[in-house]
Amino acid sequence: MIYIKDLMSGVNIFKALSSEIRIQIIELLAKNQSLNLNDLATKLGLSNGAITMHIKKLEESGLIEINTAVGKHGIQKICYLNEEKLMVDLRSQEIHNRYEVEIQVGHYSDYQAAPTCGIATKDSIIGEFDDPRYFADPLRIDAEMIWLAEGYLEYRIPNYLKPNQTFSEIQLSMELGSEAPGFCDNYPSDIYFYINGKEIGLWTSPGDFGDTRGTFNPDWWPPHLNQYGMLKLIRITKEGSYIDGCRISDVTLDDIGLDYKSDIHFRIAVTDGPVNKRGLTIFGKSFGNYGQGLLARVLYNVQED
Repeated sequence: MIYIKDLMSGVNIFKALSSEIRIQIIELLAKNQSLNLNDLATKLGLSNGAITMHIKKLEESGLIEINTAVGKHGIQKICYLNEEKLMVDLRSQEIHNRYEVEIQVGHYSDYQAAPTCGIATKDSIIGEFDDPRYFADPLRIDAEMIWLAEGYLEYRIPNYLKPNQTFSEIQLSMELGSEAPGFCDNYPSDIYFYINGKEIGLWTSPGDFGDTRGTFNPDWWPPHLNQYGMLKLIRITKEGSYIDGCRISDVTLDDIGLDYKSDIHFRIAVTDGPVNKRGLTIFGKSFGNYGQGLLARVLYNVQED
């Protein structure tokens, strides 16, 4: 998912989508998964030169990806959708009563891990593969990628509210995937989310992706291991809990019972309960495709005296 949290950062994407032809190209790629330039030109009744111009703008915006392949008639350029969803947060432009913090993925406050598992900084693996003892290593605060087959990671979200302020929404954004030995693009895993021990819902990760190299992965990261995840946005509101705009439960902020004195513990877990128990991976700034850690945003109301 491409998540645009302020309008100016999405200008290139908006420009790319300002053409009906480019929207038709995206629709064709969504329907067919991949097409070469000749196929797209034929379906749209355009010359190769015209289609190339449109494809270039879509590639520059990050909406599509182009790979080369050898075909019967020489080298072909194959086009794919880079992401399946685009989310634009319009409300963030007008909301002043909020704060946002970015937490490094290694700054977990509690954990439980079972192999396959491990921790990596931007420079190296911490300890050894598949040894949960290293999850307690002091160097883990520098971790930029963490994976485990079973267990959980728990993070403390800062609560900066004052006595005259009340929670109206909590938003959490992170890049996640499953955890397979090596990688496996078709490897569904049920990943659960909790606030202060209250289950707010789950998301089923489609796989542990390794078909292409992660955009931010350091050069030393091996190509036979997982490379990137999917960016997910969780929202807990007064009406319910959502992920990428889809309702995942009826749990509300009132059910959690937060106030300005509350600790906020956010847990990501793979437990004994799921149908698809295939681990989890969380990507930080130096791995994956999005260059971010765990982003937490708190929206609040101010009570007038």
